[in-house]
Amino acid sequence: MSEFTLPTEVIDLPSKGLLYPSGSLLANGTVELKYMTAREEDILTNQNYIKTGVVIDKLLSSMIISDINYDDLLIADKDAIMIAARILGYGEKYIFTYLGDEQDIDLTELKDKEFDESLITPGKNEFEFELPTSKVKITFKLLTHGDEKKINRELEGLKKIKGKDIPEMSTRLKHIITSINGNTEPKQIREFVDKFLLARDSKALRDYIIKVSPGIDLKVNLYDDEGNVQEGVTLPIGVTFFWPESGV
Repeated sequence: MSEFTLPTEVIDLPSKGLLYPSGSLLANGTVELKYMTAREEDILTNQNYIKTGVVIDKLLSSMIISDINYDDLLIADKDAIMIAARILGYGEKYIFTYLGDEQDIDLTELKDKEFDESLITPGKNEFEFELPTSKVKITFKLLTHGDEKKINRELEGLKKIKGKDIPEMSTRLKHIITSINGNTEPKQIREFVDKFLLARDSKALRDYIIKVSPGIDLKVNLYDDEGNVQEGVTLPIGVTFFWPESGV
C-alpha cells in the first residue's frame, strides 16, 4: 500500500442535486474531486484528445472521485466542476489576454446563478411550459453531458450532408423537448420543431429554460489599460484555461 494519499475537495453542484433521481449519488448535490497530478497534465497535452475535442472531459473524468456516471452530469454542474478543477490544479488566479489587454480573474469570485427552485420537482429533470402564442403544452429537460454527445454526433452527421449550414438550434430543441401535448414520440417532437414551432414560441421557451436552469455565472467584467470596463463578457475557456504554459 502506498504511503502517499491524494488530497480531495467536495464541490457543491449549482443544481444542488435537485434534478437527479433520488438513487443517484449526484442527488446529494456534491461531487468529490482529487487535486490535479502529473497524470492529468499528460491528459491536457494529449494531442489526440485535443484534436477530437474531448480533452476537458477526459480531465474532469480523471479528477472525479465520486462513483458517478459522467454522462449523467447536467451541463450546468459540469461547468462548475470544470472551474473547481482549474482552481485545484493551478490556483484561483486566471490570467489571459482579451482584445490585446491582460486580464486577471479570481475564479473563486464566480458565483452560482440564481434559479427558481419552486419550478423544480425534486428528483425529476422535467419541466412544463405552455408556448405563449400557439398554446401548445410541452415538457422539456435540461441537457446532460450524455445529451450533448448525442447532439454533437447528430450535428456532425448533418454537417457531412449539408456542409456548414446546419440547423443547430432546432436540433438542440429536438433533444430538449420531451413531449408535445402529452405525446412523447420522438418523431412527433421532431416534426413539431421542424414544421410548427413558431419563432416567438421558440424564443419564449429558450428564455424560460434560462430561468429554470441552475449553473455557474461565467460572465465577468474586463478592463483595458485605460480602466474602461466591458461588462458581461463570457469567460474564455479552452485547454489553456487549465495550463497556460502548456503551449497547446
